[in-house]
Amino acid sequence: MVFHREHLRLYLVTDRDLCARLGVIETVMQAVAGGVTMVQLRDKTATTAQRTDLAIALKHALRGTDVPFVINDDIDAAIAADADGAHIGQGDIAPAQARTLLGRDKILGLSCESVEMVEAADAALVDYLGLGPVFGTATKADHAQPVGFDGLARMVAASSLPTVAIGGLKADHIDSVRAANADGMAVVSAICGQSDPCAAARAFARAPSECAP
Repeated sequence: MVFHREHLRLYLVTDRDLCARLGVIETVMQAVAGGVTMVQLRDKTATTAQRTDLAIALKHALRGTDVPFVINDDIDAAIAADADGAHIGQGDIAPAQARTLLGRDKILGLSCESVEMVEAADAALVDYLGLGPVFGTATKADHAQPVGFDGLARMVAASSLPTVAIGGLKADHIDSVRAANADGMAVVSAICGQSDPCAAARAFARAPSECAP
């Protein structure tokens, strides 16, 4: 999978509890049908074996869609499932070690919560940055202090790497994210927590729903 900046346009982060009604795979596939361009498989309570099994199933489901998927904070699962890559936080495995384990052909994303973290990110190791949180969010109880859109703009300006905004974002925030010059926005509850993930995803494109009934 060749990673492009455009893949970050609408980035879905999964949540097992919010996806419970349809299941993670069905929720993701409906969201992709609605316009999601990248997926991060996140489940902090699962084991590596459980993440690997789910990632393998997701990989098969996404085949032919050109939608990359990465695994949050589990390099072993990303390798075992041959995922498109991994996403790590500041307190997780070091980017240099993650890149060594993953290899050069895999995607590696890094969360940054401040301009200083953005400036410290090594473009030789990392493919994109997740910036925020823009707002506080219940899907990540231990999130850092929200940065708002002004903080987001300063973080985007501090790096030439592709960037995706995250943290409490909804479809109403599209213009503000674009004004901050981020390449895209990552969402959890705005899609996973909705009764119709396809229609929820299409709302971000501001397009009439063409989802299957």
